[in-house]
Amino acid sequence: MKIAGISGSLRKHSMHRGILRTVAQHLESKGIEFVDVEIGDFPLYNQDVNAAGIPVVVQNAHDVLATADAFVIASPEYNYSISGVLKNALDWFSRIENHAFNGKALSIMGASPGLGTARSQYHLRQVLVFLNAFVVNKPEVMISQANGKFDEQGNLTDESTIEFLDKALTSLINLSNQLNS
Repeated sequence: MKIAGISGSLRKHSMHRGILRTVAQHLESKGIEFVDVEIGDFPLYNQDVNAAGIPVVVQNAHDVLATADAFVIASPEYNYSISGVLKNALDWFSRIENHAFNGKALSIMGASPGLGTARSQYHLRQVLVFLNAFVVNKPEVMISQANGKFDEQGNLTDESTIEFLDKALTSLINLSNQLNS
């Protein structure tokens, strides 16, 4: 099995990149390959650019996603919604014929000092309906009061949260297996 991750934050030491590092460690300990897909260099979505062809950076990222059996998106909440960079990437991916998300399992994860990205995750679920991704319903990974759960480099350090992520990954793997059986 192979799982691909996308961070909706571009910061090098963001909590969301830290979530993906923890996810990678846990998956690799179970013999599951993890690949991190970068979206920070995508141009802003523009129909004129799209008409000329999918940009190489977008196509290359999509080609990596297409090799995955399931996905993890870890993203912050900006102004009660999805980060712009993540929405832009999903807009590009949705324009690719036979896009990678169609019919595959996906887990949404987020962390914040407040409510744990609840509002953005519900918006993201709406976007993912169009992509026909099957989002894990339970457990929802909304890491609240996150300032005390990550170190200065964005690494997740809270053991109970790490254990919870493991449960969420088990749900993702189970859903992916159900979809592929």
